[in-house]
Amino acid sequence: MTLKYTPDHEWLQLEDNGNAIVGITVHAQDALGDVVFVDLPEVGKAYAKGDVAGVVESVKAAADVYMPLDGTVTEVNEDLRADPALANSDPQGKGWFFKISLTDRAQFDALMDATAYTQFSESA
Repeated sequence: MTLKYTPDHEWLQLEDNGNAIVGITVHAQDALGDVVFVDLPEVGKAYAKGDVAGVVESVKAAADVYMPLDGTVTEVNEDLRADPALANSDPQGKGWFFKISLTDRAQFDALMDATAYTQFSESA
């Protein structure tokens, strides 16, 4: 499966059905510290790239979670809502935030790969 990254420190994993799973990166959760609350987007709602789709709050700060691509939310991670610490313990696994159906696959293809994201996050 293909994994891509945004400048807002979100990761996206393309599923076989063409949908994408979205979460925050290890870099983002390290910067936030212990996550204590997540506000997830509404299932069925369409968002434009860059829209605020949720919020993640930690003991240090609160941060918006941006819609990384144009698309419609198809599912949210209820386990994360019940246990926000999953964003820290398994940010690129059980700590995923939501799934979207993509409006434009080219937007996904234009995101950073792992190498580019590593270089970006080291210079940020």
